[in-house]
Amino acid sequence: MNPYHLIQKYYTPDTELYHVLVKHSEQVRDKALEVANKHREFHADTAFIAEAALLHDIGIFLCDAPRIFCQGSHQYIEHGYLGADLLRKEGLERHAFVCERHTGTGISLEKILENKLPLPHRDMVPVSIEEQIICYADKFFSKTALNTVHDPGKISIMLGRHGQENIAIFNAWHFKFS
Repeated sequence: MNPYHLIQKYYTPDTELYHVLVKHSEQVRDKALEVANKHREFHADTAFIAEAALLHDIGIFLCDAPRIFCQGSHQYIEHGYLGADLLRKEGLERHAFVCERHTGTGISLEKILENKLPLPHRDMVPVSIEEQIICYADKFFSKTALNTVHDPGKISIMLGRHGQENIAIFNAWHFKFS
């Protein structure tokens, strides 16, 4: 499976949106592979990580996010499960889990219900080591500042806006993966 072919099924090459998606996804892929290769003891599937990291944000075009050239009708928080739905239709269930579980440090069913989020009522937290590595790597890169790498302190501040448990999860990953 060539992730770029799948991206081009939904995105027009040579557009600003395509550039944002691919650049961000390549940054996440490279960071995730760096982590997986540094920590061989986790036996992470690096071929899968390379594919899934490139596809983790495939649903952004369905959202209303003009700063990154997305003109869809959904709220941005929905991009994970929307991308997962696309990948499931492509027969890529394992990749779909990465899409729906990578937002923040994952979103529990409890948080979805408590905050009345416009998301399906199910846990969307990273489970597999590959999902955790990609989710962790994603926190270092922004689609609005493509050439910036966030430091762990800034990541903690950003995650803390959504609850202290997010900081604890990220810090545990940082200890485990750095």
